[in-house]
Amino acid sequence: MIAWLKQQRSEQGLTMRDLAERLEVPHSFVGKVEQGERRLDVVEYIQYCEALEVSPLLSLKHII
Repeated sequence: MIAWLKQQRSEQGLTMRDLAERLEVPHSFVGKVEQGERRLDVVEYIQYCEALEVSPLLSLKHII
C-alpha cells in the first residue's frame, strides 16, 4: 500500500513537502511513512488518500 501511495504522490507531481502541507503535518511524517519507518492507522490512511484526492479503496483493489 505504501508503494501505491508514493506512486500516487509522484504521479501527481507532488513533493513530500507538498503532501505534508495538505495533511498539515511535518514533512518528516510523509518521509517516514514512505520509508516504512512509520505505519498509518486506518484514519490516517483515509486522510492520506483524501490529501492525494484518490479513493482509499483503489489501493485495496491493487493488493487483492
